[in-house]
Amino acid sequence: MSKQQTISPAPVKRTVRVKASPSRAFEVFAAGMGKWWPKRHAIGASPLADVIVEPRAGGRFYERGEDGCECEWGRVIAYEPGKRVALGWQLDADWRHDPDFEVEIEVTFKAEGKATLVSLEHRNLERYGERAEEAAASLGGDSGWTGLLASYAEAVSASA
Repeated sequence: MSKQQTISPAPVKRTVRVKASPSRAFEVFAAGMGKWWPKRHAIGASPLADVIVEPRAGGRFYERGEDGCECEWGRVIAYEPGKRVALGWQLDADWRHDPDFEVEIEVTFKAEGKATLVSLEHRNLERYGERAEEAAASLGGDSGWTGLLASYAEAVSASA
């Protein structure tokens, strides 16, 4: 009897090189996420005002609407300024917060001369179950991390 093989979607991996030090690149990514995150990528009823990554492991990762309402996105797994940030993404395939669901985002910052290589991995996508391939395609597409990192890179350039 042979075992049925399960094929999981590959993690979404993206990189971008920015003209900034690792500490500045990290600051714009984590502390300044609300400045570069597209306003249309929100889950709350109120228009997006900010995205907050609390600066500590165990902190919250959430959006704040223009009306002050907060919507959880997940939690901070690791917060190492200038080196890496890891986030527990708790948004399901319908973009709703589910505290019992979690995939991970890890972003690292590596100096390369006067620039920084920013590497992102959104992993454990098999946890989306039957919608894993759909989620991977969305997260990896132009309106997902490809476009998000382009917006991030523009924000780094603007802050130089």
